[in-house]
Amino acid sequence: MTAKDELLRQATGALQQAGLEDPRREARLLLGWATQRDLAGLFSLTSVSEVEANRFQVGVERRVAREPLAFIVGETGFWTLDFYTSPDTLIPRGDSEALIEALLAVRPDRTASLSMLDLGTGTGCLLLSALSEYPNSWGVGVDLAPGAATLARRNAVRNGLGSQSCFVAGNWDSALDGKFDVVISNPPYIESADVPELMPEVSRYEPARALDGGRDGLDAYRLLCNALPDLLAPGGHAVLEMGIGQIDAVSALGRARGLREVARQNDLGGIARALVLQRTEN
Repeated sequence: MTAKDELLRQATGALQQAGLEDPRREARLLLGWATQRDLAGLFSLTSVSEVEANRFQVGVERRVAREPLAFIVGETGFWTLDFYTSPDTLIPRGDSEALIEALLAVRPDRTASLSMLDLGTGTGCLLLSALSEYPNSWGVGVDLAPGAATLARRNAVRNGLGSQSCFVAGNWDSALDGKFDVVISNPPYIESADVPELMPEVSRYEPARALDGGRDGLDAYRLLCNALPDLLAPGGHAVLEMGIGQIDAVSALGRARGLREVARQNDLGGIARALVLQRTEN
């Protein structure tokens, strides 16, 4: 057996030296993962077994190498749900919750029966979080990566939303032929030249295809705005995530395809993160 406090002390020092912002908290989260206890359960813990200590050390070494915590522990929270994670797709981020807030604002009737489409679904966090708020609705998630579509399906089952959703692997512009009340998407929007400069957790471990938005970061939005008039039902809403300073350019792309801007939503940092476009009745 190994003393818990000594393990935490050593791990905190190693994580701090690796440049992590909150090494003490991360050490505790990793110890909770290694011992299969939540943070509250760690308070009553005084020592850990050799197996648990070895698992903890492996986790610390992976985190020192800047592997994302969500990939090490295999899950993360988003909105009100918990999601499995994997290197097949991006880790859900709190900034993306602005899209759910924007959707709830433009579609306030939670009892509505809406058809939803999530393009680039990843873990399924956006579609599944939306469906959790609209229990009479259903949705389809599309991702280019088969592994991401499989992961999203697992997350649907985990959160009791399997009967409201399905997930397919394919291209955005050819995987589906139908009309939806809501299209939601967090597309790649980082300028190509900036991708290698992202923090190591992102540039080394998360899939570049889900990050790289082309030379100006707008390639995916051009595809989306071209496809949206055919995917949206009359009066339907598209809720799109974007990077810093991109919202005016994306709004203009939408107008060029006959989509009008109806709302913007800031994230918790005050950045314009979600844009809502609407197909007019005609």
